[in-house]
Amino acid sequence: MTKKLILDLDTGIDDTLATAYALGSPEVELIGITGTYGNVLLDQGVRNALAVTDLFGHPEVKVYKGLPHASTKDSFAVQPVSAFIHGQNGIGDVDIPDSDREPETEPAVDFIIDAVKTYGKDLVYVPTGPMTNIAAALDKAPEIKDEIGGIVLMGGALTVCGNVSAWSEANISQDPDAANRLFRSEAPATMIGLDVTLQTLLTYEETRRWRALGTPAGRFLADMTDYYIKAYETTSPHLGGCGLHDPLAVGVAVDPSLVTTLDINMQVDVEGPTRGRTIGDNERLNDPVKTMKVAVGVDVPRFLNEFMTRITGLAKAE
Repeated sequence: MTKKLILDLDTGIDDTLATAYALGSPEVELIGITGTYGNVLLDQGVRNALAVTDLFGHPEVKVYKGLPHASTKDSFAVQPVSAFIHGQNGIGDVDIPDSDREPETEPAVDFIIDAVKTYGKDLVYVPTGPMTNIAAALDKAPEIKDEIGGIVLMGGALTVCGNVSAWSEANISQDPDAANRLFRSEAPATMIGLDVTLQTLLTYEETRRWRALGTPAGRFLADMTDYYIKAYETTSPHLGGCGLHDPLAVGVAVDPSLVTTLDINMQVDVEGPTRGRTIGDNERLNDPVKTMKVAVGVDVPRFLNEFMTRITGLAKAE
């Protein structure tokens, strides 16, 4: 049976690339996108998700509105650095038509629970923003931790420093309490953190290939990703490209053998100066059952080949 996929996105540039990767992968069926906040406000992210799935020729993908702010807060504002990296509209300030579709009326948290009940072990959930929606789903229906096939999250940093502080990665820092709820829930989760995503880089060479396709999707992907690469030239000039954070999480959901992982029960620090740090859980260090895996190595050439093959194929078809 084809693996069923839910993407939980704060639809910025790498979220859009992750969507294209999923749609270009015959091994999985993208059954829905649940919206969250982070790179953009919730409503902008939902608008982007509807617009890009239309552009990629997949208007059948339903989009659900999730929670608009962190579990411990009552509002959310986009940080200036996010607007700099992803553009004011989240997709590199590239204009694409609004979808004529509306988001579904069912809340994202209920959709996640319903999907687990429907598909069970065939379902993989991939959150690439804050963990607020999945934490709320676990609070509402704790039993789904034993029923879901797997969770592959983009977030965290175990063997490298964070990107919003010395110890905290951006997605985790948006809602450390929700991330800790997920990490300590005993749900089967794989953490795709900065340890591996900063090893997977895209350059102008690849975006030229998309532009040369001459399709609307190819031009959009090229223009949007060029914006992202240019932002990286300012924020991380030592890298020589842009990090494929969210697409790698989707890649691992499709093919777990792309990464090597460490089996370790994890937690997120929620108190004190290291709030937002992803670290091994000392209280469960000697528990023989390890419910989490942390990616510590990645087959970069194979992933980049899969990435370009799948996304270029999708863009060419338009």
